[in-house]
Amino acid sequence: MAQQQAAQLMQSVRTMKDPIAVRIALIGIALSFFFFFLILPLVTVFWEAFAKGAGVYMESFTDPAALSAIKLTLIVAAIAVPLNTAFGFFAAWTMKFSFKGRNLLISLMDLPFSVSPVISGLIYVLVFGLQGWFGTWLQDHNIKIIFALPGLVLATVFVTFPFVAREVIALAEAQGNEEELAALSLGASGWDIFRRVTLPNIKWAVLYGVIQCNARAMGEFGAVSVVSGHIRGQTNTIPLHVEILYNEYNFTASFAVASLLAMLGLVTLVLKTWFERRATEERRKAALL
Repeated sequence: MAQQQAAQLMQSVRTMKDPIAVRIALIGIALSFFFFFLILPLVTVFWEAFAKGAGVYMESFTDPAALSAIKLTLIVAAIAVPLNTAFGFFAAWTMKFSFKGRNLLISLMDLPFSVSPVISGLIYVLVFGLQGWFGTWLQDHNIKIIFALPGLVLATVFVTFPFVAREVIALAEAQGNEEELAALSLGASGWDIFRRVTLPNIKWAVLYGVIQCNARAMGEFGAVSVVSGHIRGQTNTIPLHVEILYNEYNFTASFAVASLLAMLGLVTLVLKTWFERRATEERRKAALL
């Protein structure tokens, strides 16, 4: 703590020595970037969505294709997020202990961050598509993955599974496994240890990861676009439906539906800030123990 405070003090001293013109210029650049690349696009979405009035805005959601896209997006997120949350729990529990291949497993968790979503979607097409490795077998057994709900879920799970795991693992590593070992020495079962010791310690990190995972799942475009087939009213999620409306020059409806994702982003930002603060407090407490 003393070193951290000293570093902050030195940073403050360096900042105070910067010429006033330099500080004004840097602040101006930062605010300009923030306005033109964040605030202005967000305002534009809502401005265009309500350009023809609230009545037209609401009518954009009565279209069967829009309702289907919203429903499908919620279904995909409702499946992918719990799966990734469960994976995050198991990963956090596993990473508390040393074993061969541990570092490799942690590195593999970051794979979706380094692979383009389009490439990840293409991989599923090459594996489960009609001309893929299992395409003939799936067709013979009347099992449809690509251009159907299972393909959308698989693609979404792939691009979102690091979010919960990385947050939970970071906190679990900071806390160590002393409390679990102590509970084990007192005769507690594995389930009791997880429920009464591990889960309370990582709950804020879990919630923080879940909200990020849900936002990415509902807003994913690249991977879902490849495996969906763009079947209107059947396999189009909200981002894909927005693209179709925009390509058809139905700008008001396009921005109206896009405003749903924008509102989700704003809610995510608020919750993310709060959960991140609580998770930081948990890490700080763990570091002091």
